[in-house]
Amino acid sequence: MLTKKQKKEAKKKEKLQRDELLKELEATKNAIATAYANLSYVIEPELIDCCIYELNAFQLRYKFILSQVKDCEALSYTEKLSK
Repeated sequence: MLTKKQKKEAKKKEKLQRDELLKELEATKNAIATAYANLSYVIEPELIDCCIYELNAFQLRYKFILSQVKDCEALSYTEKLSK
């Protein structure tokens, strides 16, 4: 059984982890917007391919981080229900 202090520390750690994930999510969202902007300016076929590749990578990163945020929130929610 966890003490109150341990529970409080665990809760603080979870909040910090969630906040960090949300910051990463926002940064990735901005990177996606930048990649779209870059794509609209390039005209060389090689650069178009490069922008598309970069955009796909950022979209996959966004999807992964979003799933991590959802997992974190689900864990927090189930802990609240078990109290």
